[in-house]
Amino acid sequence: MNKRHSDPDVTSGEESSEACLVIWYNISMTKAGELNKGSFLNWKGDPVVVSDKEFFNPGRGHAVVRLKLKNLKSGRVIKETLITDEKVEEIEVTHQRFQFLYFDGLQAIFMDPKSFEQTLVERKIIEEEEKYLKAGEDYGLLFWENRVIGISLPKKTVFKVKETEKGVRGDTVSAATKPATLDNGLIVKVPLFIKIGEEVIISTETGEYLSRKNQKKF
Repeated sequence: MNKRHSDPDVTSGEESSEACLVIWYNISMTKAGELNKGSFLNWKGDPVVVSDKEFFNPGRGHAVVRLKLKNLKSGRVIKETLITDEKVEEIEVTHQRFQFLYFDGLQAIFMDPKSFEQTLVERKIIEEEEKYLKAGEDYGLLFWENRVIGISLPKKTVFKVKETEKGVRGDTVSAATKPATLDNGLIVKVPLFIKIGEEVIISTETGEYLSRKNQKKF
């Protein structure tokens, strides 16, 4: 299956030189054992994304793959167990860059940076990703049959430390951590040397602290 894509990286607040980017996924039948986390499928008429995958070989009989599938219409997560050779249908998904503006009740408001037209997205569709959204930043909205079914985030992004305790003076244990509340409300464990007001880089895949923004080794 041929794919063309470009994943975003760290959000920096700078304007992107590309306002719109499209990803094509050719419709095809794929063996369940060949699916990856993030694969898009047509499952019983609804678009789903593979949120987790685990192989299991019982020793006797066929090897199977256990999947967690997130329904991109309802937000429900279902579990399915398939034989690894069983065929499933991947679907065509388009990826277009939009600027996030703000939340309004149960909806998130995005704007096309070219036409300035606004798009309303139900928050339940992006409930796992919304804590990483920053007003004014660009993100990739995923479309299937002309409706938004998901969002593509950079692998890591920057937030400012809003609250945290002072490190213990003289503590030389480099692995020691403390909780810190970020300006997006997320609470993460950070090293003791991190101070209020510092900017830190957070993984949007795990929600974990990676480094300080100005730290060279990253």
